[in-house]
Order: sequence, then C-alpha cells, then structure tokens
Amino acid sequence: MAHELYPESTTDVRNRRRTLAPEQLAAFEAFSRAAFAGGALSAKTKQIIAVAVAHITQCPYCIEGHTKAAQRAGATPEELMEAVWVAAEMRAGGAFAHSTIMLNALDHQHSPA
Repeated sequence: MAHELYPESTTDVRNRRRTLAPEQLAAFEAFSRAAFAGGALSAKTKQIIAVAVAHITQCPYCIEGHTKAAQRAGATPEELMEAVWVAAEMRAGGAFAHSTIMLNALDHQHSPA
C-alpha cells in the first residue's frame, strides 16, 4: 500500500483538530487573521513573504496554501518566484554565514599532546 509522506489535509482532519482543541484552534485562527490583515504591509505583500518563509520552513501545506492566498491577493507568478529566490539566497546565506563558527573552531582547536 502506498503511503504519502504528507497526507492530504481533508475536512475530516480539520474537523478533528477543532474537536480535539477548539479553543486553541480558535486562538490560532484569530492570530492568523490578524497577522495576514493589511496594515503597514499589504495583505498581498504578507502572503508573498509567507510563500518565501514556507520554502525556508519546507512546509508543503504552507507552500500550497499561501501560494493560493497570494494569488487571490493579486500576487503574480513572477513575484512569487522572485520571493522563492530570495528565500533560497537567505537559506544559502545562512549556511555561508555560519561558516564563521567552523572557522573559529578551526582557529581554536587544540594541538594533539
């Protein structure tokens, strides 16, 4: 039997979450609405940011959901792809920047006695 690594998020799954922890889910949904509401940043910009961040966190559900939300908010495929490239650079840049830790460790390594 084939098993998907990331099963589909169905209505049954969403209902089960609500049944198991209704207050927490309501609080999370309210937080999400507030976080993505237009303010100093437009709702479109926030969704583009979310698509980029979803690629960094590698959440397939977030990638799909926020891509659709970004499109509904008016984001173009070109804007979304540029956001993914920014995310890729930031992820690579983080690895590069952390080489400082490795280089410092090399500089402070003790010689064998």
